[in-house]
Amino acid sequence: MTARRRGRAPDPVELALFRGLFAACAEEMGATLMRAAHSPNITERLDHSCAVFDAGARLVAQAAHIPVHLGSMPRAVEAALALAPFRPGDAVLLNDPYAGGTHLPDLTLVSPVFLAGRTRPTFFVASRAHHADVGGAAPGSLPLAREVYEEGLRIPPVFLRRAGRDDPGVLSLLLANVRTPHERRADLAAQLGAQVTGTRRLADLAARGGAGALERAAAALMDATERHARALLAKLPRGTWRFEDALDDDGLGNGPLAIHVTLTLGDGRVIADFRGTSPQAAGPVNAVRAVTTAAVLYVVRCVLREDVAVNDGLLRTIEVRAPRSSLVDPTPPAAVGAGNVETSQRIVDTVLGAFARALPRQLPGASSGTMNNLLIGGHDPRFDRDARSEDARMFAYYETLAGGHGAGPSGAGASAMQAHMTNTRNTPVESLEHAYPLRVRSLRVRRGSGGRGRHAGGDGIERAIELLVPARVTVIAERRVLPPWGAAGGEPGARGRTRVRPPGRGAREETLPGKFTRSLAAGSVLTLESPGGGGWGRRTRRSSRR
Repeated sequence: MTARRRGRAPDPVELALFRGLFAACAEEMGATLMRAAHSPNITERLDHSCAVFDAGARLVAQAAHIPVHLGSMPRAVEAALALAPFRPGDAVLLNDPYAGGTHLPDLTLVSPVFLAGRTRPTFFVASRAHHADVGGAAPGSLPLAREVYEEGLRIPPVFLRRAGRDDPGVLSLLLANVRTPHERRADLAAQLGAQVTGTRRLADLAARGGAGALERAAAALMDATERHARALLAKLPRGTWRFEDALDDDGLGNGPLAIHVTLTLGDGRVIADFRGTSPQAAGPVNAVRAVTTAAVLYVVRCVLREDVAVNDGLLRTIEVRAPRSSLVDPTPPAAVGAGNVETSQRIVDTVLGAFARALPRQLPGASSGTMNNLLIGGHDPRFDRDARSEDARMFAYYETLAGGHGAGPSGAGASAMQAHMTNTRNTPVESLEHAYPLRVRSLRVRRGSGGRGRHAGGDGIERAIELLVPARVTVIAERRVLPPWGAAGGEPGARGRTRVRPPGRGAREETLPGKFTRSLAAGSVLTLESPGGGGWGRRTRRSSRR
């Protein structure tokens, strides 16, 4: 500790310790958020992420949370810095996709960390949580919108807390524009608690060896990660490879929508050029540039295989070239709600496909390629007796459903698992039925939906939910037209499917499109079947399903 006070750079062992300490800070923030939140989407599904940044908004460490949140979060912290100067106890709120956000339901808080003796922030801590409703044209705030204005309340960077005191005006404005203000208030309070936890833990670390030592350790950790990542990238073949995949549609009848990438490897870096990708869509499947960058970062981390720290050092090795006003870098007021959840998945498939050409027979087939977003909202009569206002009787349920993973050279794909850009859990049946006027009629693995091959793709799931009250339902899903592709001669996985059976004896079941918003009567049963993963390798007589 004495040597670090004199300014000596940490040695490799010390860097490994600091890597763990910074990550533990973010993990503890996540634990605080999960335990203090109100909505099942955060407490059960863990649809939240936390990270630590330096004074220049460079990512220092993250918790093992959600890739699409974390890879895009540096842009949010950069946007928050525009409100400087800061004071201890500040918290900046934002969700604007065009100013550091991803899509409107993801509310981000950014707080400065003032270490002892410092008059300017040394670090920033950030948390991002998916709130089940932030207003807009449909419950859950993922409507089939044509403009971002239809998707909910759009919040540029603004102080939610100033010098430790909440801004009642900002909070009132937010709560007046959502369907479930009681839930939003509680979840935001949990996020503010996570900010306090992160600030305290960084102060504890600084107390051991001084703020300067901690600052130097963060910088050295990022530099060491860059060297590590470049050394691993240098082992990959040099050259340029291309791949193209597509979204089924934009929910408004336009599709398929191509995503094209030209991948260049060499000189210890990755260039992902998306020229040739479709122009921005009329519907909500546009992915803002921060989301595109997050998807590329995720794939690079997977391909490197070794345990590379995820911080600004890794980001320095990646260059994303995305044409403006395209599906992967739209301009306002394009709708973007599904870009974060669905287009991010297809960007992963596309970049992974390009890497598979650079590394033949080494990478898996495509996974399910969709988050199968399900949103249900309406009036919950169970709370009528206790409700003090109409908004207290409203509910908004949101969930993403698991699917099959792509098979690879080492074996079959995993079944019934969230894939790639989401790292959430399912909502347990007991929790779902307790919190919402819904009943889960069945939940099973969709046997045989994985693609065949030497190694079979993982199977998707089938989940059937009965509505106990009339409700407005939205489904945003992909791989209903174009199946997840196989690799090295493997067959594609099965497409997904959504069905609804109206109430009443003899009612005929209807197959619905992949993206829709519809009012359904009480007693309706909605069934989602998620896609299976692609198979790997050509089948032989000795190949087996598993």
